[in-house]
Amino acid sequence: MASTSRPNSLQEDDDDAEEEVQHFDDFTLASSWERFISDIEATCRQWLADGPKNLVEKGAVTVEDSKNLFKVKYDLKNVTKSYCMEFYFQIDDNGSQRAGVDHWNSISHDLQLCFGVKDFLLIAPQSASGVLLDTPESSKLLSSVAIALSNCASLWPAFVPVHDPSRNAYIGIQNMGTVFTRRFEADRIGSQVPVKLMHLEGLYELFVSKFVYSGVDFSMHTFKVHFMMRLTYETFTSDEDDENNDIDEFMGDKADTAEHHGSESRNKVHWDDDCPWSEWYSAEDPLRGFELVVTWADRTVENTLEMAELENATPHEAEKWILHPVLSPYLGEPSHGKRIDFSSQLLCLVEALGTSFAAQFMEDFVSVENSSSESLKTSVVIPPPTVLDRVIKDLFHEGSKLPNFTKGEHRLSRALKAAPLESLFTQFCLHSLWFGNCNIREFVREVRWCWEESQPLPKMPIDGSIDLSTCLIHQKLHLLAICIEKNREMNEEFLDCIGSDDSSDASVSVEENHKVDKRRNRSSKADLQRKRDSSIAEDTSNQLRFERKAESKNSVNQIRTDAFRRGSAGPVGTMMLLKSHQPLHAPFTQDPPLMTEDMHEERLQAVEAFGDSLVSLNSLPVEVNMAWLSAKTFLASWRRTSYYLVIADMSAFKAANPNAVFEDFIRWHSPGDWESSEPEAAEASAGSSTEGSKDKWPPHGRLSKRMSDQGNLWRKSWNDAPALQADDQKPLLDPNREGEKILHYLETVRPHQLLEQMVCTAFRGAADTLNQTNFGDMRQMTSKLEQLYLIIKSTLGVLQRNHVPDREQTVKDLTRLCVAFEHVEKLVTVAASLHRKFLDASRLAQVIFSDFYSLYVPMMGINSNDEEENKSRTEMQVGRQEVSFRERQMVSNLFSPPSANQSWRKVLSMGNLLNGHEPILREIIFSTGDDVNNGIHYAAAADVAASGDRRGEEIETHRMYVSGTSNDLRVALSVTSCD
Repeated sequence: MASTSRPNSLQEDDDDAEEEVQHFDDFTLASSWERFISDIEATCRQWLADGPKNLVEKGAVTVEDSKNLFKVKYDLKNVTKSYCMEFYFQIDDNGSQRAGVDHWNSISHDLQLCFGVKDFLLIAPQSASGVLLDTPESSKLLSSVAIALSNCASLWPAFVPVHDPSRNAYIGIQNMGTVFTRRFEADRIGSQVPVKLMHLEGLYELFVSKFVYSGVDFSMHTFKVHFMMRLTYETFTSDEDDENNDIDEFMGDKADTAEHHGSESRNKVHWDDDCPWSEWYSAEDPLRGFELVVTWADRTVENTLEMAELENATPHEAEKWILHPVLSPYLGEPSHGKRIDFSSQLLCLVEALGTSFAAQFMEDFVSVENSSSESLKTSVVIPPPTVLDRVIKDLFHEGSKLPNFTKGEHRLSRALKAAPLESLFTQFCLHSLWFGNCNIREFVREVRWCWEESQPLPKMPIDGSIDLSTCLIHQKLHLLAICIEKNREMNEEFLDCIGSDDSSDASVSVEENHKVDKRRNRSSKADLQRKRDSSIAEDTSNQLRFERKAESKNSVNQIRTDAFRRGSAGPVGTMMLLKSHQPLHAPFTQDPPLMTEDMHEERLQAVEAFGDSLVSLNSLPVEVNMAWLSAKTFLASWRRTSYYLVIADMSAFKAANPNAVFEDFIRWHSPGDWESSEPEAAEASAGSSTEGSKDKWPPHGRLSKRMSDQGNLWRKSWNDAPALQADDQKPLLDPNREGEKILHYLETVRPHQLLEQMVCTAFRGAADTLNQTNFGDMRQMTSKLEQLYLIIKSTLGVLQRNHVPDREQTVKDLTRLCVAFEHVEKLVTVAASLHRKFLDASRLAQVIFSDFYSLYVPMMGINSNDEEENKSRTEMQVGRQEVSFRERQMVSNLFSPPSANQSWRKVLSMGNLLNGHEPILREIIFSTGDDVNNGIHYAAAADVAASGDRRGEEIETHRMYVSGTSNDLRVALSVTSCD
């Protein structure tokens, strides 16, 4: 029974046990604290299972100011309190997890710098302060995390923020995977740092006190400690310099007048005083300053004496220099009229162009009394009209020295239909940018004064041909300057004639002298009239007198076949006259009449109207006759565009060759209309004629068909042309008439026609000004400027037409052009600033600019109206560049010695001065270690080595990170112990 009953009883016991298992209650998870630990453990296991790559794919967030540091977070709740657990981890750009962490990585997390860890957990309460003010609570929370990490076999260190938020204090713990445990603690002294801790000796003793007995005299013993130090220096920013200058001015002579004070402020030295744009505005320095990080590599120190020597060491003895440029915030945000530069003022001019299309007259667009139209929006304070008058007068009284028009000109500048940079109209346009006034009345008033007083126009050539590639106003000003010069020459000749006559008649009585002078003045004016082409002053009697004189001279030439040559420029090779067998001489001829673009257009319109007409030329007006003949000669040579010019050439040719015939003139003037049957023989006979051989004379040839037609206009003109040398001919250019026409055009120009030319000229002038900037060998900048010229050319092309097809779209395109100009202008200022600061270290300038260029150029296409984009654009930072030993002296020169005003505000107490500058931040790492192979409980040494410590056979027992200044000190300590 017993034997049989036992199995039954066992079976019953198993059934009861099975029922108990099915209804088992695990009372080990009954408390809230244990459930809290279980929740942490489950989350950590999930993160461990996912790994860094999967966590990034699942939406891990990049930590601000870091490209390789990511974080994920999880919300926890324990009874009444809520916590946030964050896991920070690092991966390389290729997606692999980093093998270690750099102690001096500037983009590392604060806890990574303090404790030298890589991946870590951070648990903080979800409260306003974000820290734990209760010490038992913080210890309990840290213990919970430690237990959870131990259960899932994780080696992540965990940290908890404690104390007041201003102290930036933490406590932490890490399971080393062996019998070792690592504990962390960090705290901060925000004021009244003990004097002893301001120096390296005191900090060294503080660290040593953490692992030796308190009664040991540090000065009598040596303790080997690993030491690393990093010092950060900073130059004074431009804002600080301006503030200091203002203080110096305030502390200076207060009795100066406001005018004198203004002149002194203008004489203040700015960073861009020698830059080409400084004539128009002063740009903010795009480089606000520099941060220099000087690093002393890992070394072993044994006593406080060595620390004192290190404190007195110069930064030039450090192993590594890293330079970090600090950019101005304005580089990353659109101006929106907040800054004063070319692009912002060009935008105002474009807006003025948009309003000018609706105005028919200049009075409708902007009045004389009000120097600024309501339509014009400008970001500067517009000076009063008196200032504008003074600037205009100064512009016209700068002197008559002709500037170099090719100065600063880019090879693509001439593709823009605008005036040269140094010309009068360009200077007016650039001045208009800063006065917010497009009224041309003051400008024309000064131009008319120069015309009436026969004073040369400033910044305009007085000779040469009209450059038709420039804008129309510049062409007319050039022609006006030539007219003024011709009037001055004729006036001087007239006064010379009066002076010579007065000296010869000194014995004549006063009354008789007055009559003689009056009669001689009329005679002198009649002589001068032959050199003027003034249709306004010319009358019929003068014209008849001119013709009678020409006929009389022509009759004398016909009587004397061997007459004296006049106006000859010399023989033309071996060419001979056909009838007289005398050398053919080329005459001095008048210059062709100068014409502006609109004059050429009028002439071409006449060609289109009468070029194919069969109407007799003699029945047409003289102007139409001129246009018809110019059509025949325009395609062959632009110089022969006037009927009067052909007549003048014929007259000069007759004067230089008295025995010439019409065929001789054609052979010289239009060789294509002389058809030679034996060209080689003709040339040989012409050459032998000089030797007296006449058997092959005259040369065999004939006129072309068009020249030999019955009633040919050229032959008729030849027969009517008098023999007059160029000096005796009536001038082809009438300076009085052309000058008045030009002034009439300037006074009646339509607002949109004026603004179109001003926009083109202002863009070219601003671009040429930037092109003069010296930025060294920065090829990116050269390429970007060339792209700017191409964009300007394509955008402004529509303004070069007589009619703008889509005015609204044109204004929009010009607005976008202003944005592109703004970007290039910023690049130019950065390149110029870098070049000026690194004249002796061009490599650094190029590397820094390349880094900035690669960062900024992708942002040039961002829509400036997007506020979210603007927020990200304000935070531009270029990379840090290592400084070579050869470049250190130049970099140290960037840290100019502080002025007296800058020195008294700072107490120099930290040592390691650089040109009088003490570091703004000092970071030190003390560490000491022990051999891990001293006992069997160190069997997991490989695990320790893999955890990232810098010595494979040593375990770091103590590490202390110190950062701060003489008024701010932060200490972070980590201790490894065998618990």
